[in-house]
Amino acid sequence: MNDILHELEARRQAARLGGGEARIQAQHARGKLTARERIELLLDEGSFEEFDMFVTHRATEFGMERDRPAGDGVVTGWGTVNGRLVYVFSQDFTVFGGSLSETHAQKICKIMDMALRNGAPVVGINDSGGARIQEGVSSLAGYAEVFQRNVLASGVIPQISLIMGPCAGGAVYSPAMTDFILMVKDTSYMFVTGPEVVRTVTNEVVTAEELGGAVTHTRRSSVADAAFENDVETIIEARRLIDFLPLSNRSGVPTRPFFDDPARVEPSLDTLIPDNANTPYDMRELIQKVADEGDLYEIQADFAKNILTGFIRLEGSTVGVVANQPLHLAGCLDIDASRKAARFVRFCDAFEIPILTLVDVPGFLPGTAQEYNGIIKHGAKLLFAYAEATVPKVTVITRKAYGGAYDVMASKHLRGDVNYAWPTAEIAVMGAKGAVEILYRAERGDPEALAQRTRDYEDRFANPFVAAERGFIDEVIQPRSTRRRVARAFAMLRNKKLENPWKKHDNIPL
Repeated sequence: MNDILHELEARRQAARLGGGEARIQAQHARGKLTARERIELLLDEGSFEEFDMFVTHRATEFGMERDRPAGDGVVTGWGTVNGRLVYVFSQDFTVFGGSLSETHAQKICKIMDMALRNGAPVVGINDSGGARIQEGVSSLAGYAEVFQRNVLASGVIPQISLIMGPCAGGAVYSPAMTDFILMVKDTSYMFVTGPEVVRTVTNEVVTAEELGGAVTHTRRSSVADAAFENDVETIIEARRLIDFLPLSNRSGVPTRPFFDDPARVEPSLDTLIPDNANTPYDMRELIQKVADEGDLYEIQADFAKNILTGFIRLEGSTVGVVANQPLHLAGCLDIDASRKAARFVRFCDAFEIPILTLVDVPGFLPGTAQEYNGIIKHGAKLLFAYAEATVPKVTVITRKAYGGAYDVMASKHLRGDVNYAWPTAEIAVMGAKGAVEILYRAERGDPEALAQRTRDYEDRFANPFVAAERGFIDEVIQPRSTRRRVARAFAMLRNKKLENPWKKHDNIPL
């Protein structure tokens, strides 16, 4: 019996070493943790239960039968994050460069199937050289099996991808279909074709970092949601994100103890809006003063900065926030902002996360670049997302809400449940100056007359009361009481029931 136990422990020890000490040291020399070290950091101490530790590949060509390390380049299993169930797979770059084989893919699929059956998130830690060339089409088939599960899991369980090394070719499509992608600066990258192929085909000279690094994907492409300095910081932020998310689309939003008075009053908000309507202010200040303990987890903070998306808690429960940001492009909606917000709204709706919308939007960004690149269809994505959402929706208009952008930003007409406005709100087809120039073209040569017309228009329309008279605004509230009013509104909506007409699926304007 002792001999068998010793053999078991020896096999386990060999499996834990992956590609061996030399390759582990090389991984550390690159500033990267190993697959197992990453899992240990991600999960609660002592909670990890590993599956398929002794699985090996089945390839026999190119001398592969002589090198069959246990685990086959990926560590899989389950554990807890702050006591809540999570499934995880972590690719091991020390074993065949983390390349995906048939059995490697089967291990990942097994974990994903279990996560779907049991209703818990999947965290994938990607650090792989791509498909294992020695296995040919079997490796490609493995990728497709993973892709299929990504699609089936979408909207059912949260899927989080941590890119902690190379992720190239077909490998990028699995993370691309997950809900959130976090990257590590300088050591991770994603691209469909690498720099050498790009140079050969297009004659463009570009580095891996420029082509698919963390900065590229968080600021330009919007492929990734956030990037952090190193593996440790990335994993800590992943744990924090998981805390905000439901386990599944049926589990309800997580609630934790809170130590912030829901009726807290913030007198400073009474002076947040500048006297000059064209002067910007930071909408993040309002979000943090509404949130429990001022805690905001921002999503895609470096992309489309004219709109803010992220998670807060109210009375301990997760709430998704979408807010125009006047500090950038005056808070206008453009193509990037519309795509960013639409995806976030659809995620919240899929997982029954209530949505708070803070509005200060002068309209859609004009210009040929926007029109030629499809602002109509991209703007419609955000409109579509809000209109189909059945979760509790609370809206607060702080200043400008002009034209079609007013409609799009969770207006009462898109089934907004509770729509508030501050006294500083201006709800109109357009700004006073533009409206007067259209309405009184004949008086353009008389600046004094136009100025008076502008003042008259502002007095009549640049306020929230016309909309309130028609019931489009439920209440004009004091800015200082925003947290209390919003918290009470969501509390009132906790048992909301609303269903859309049956359909196989919608046809959102892609």
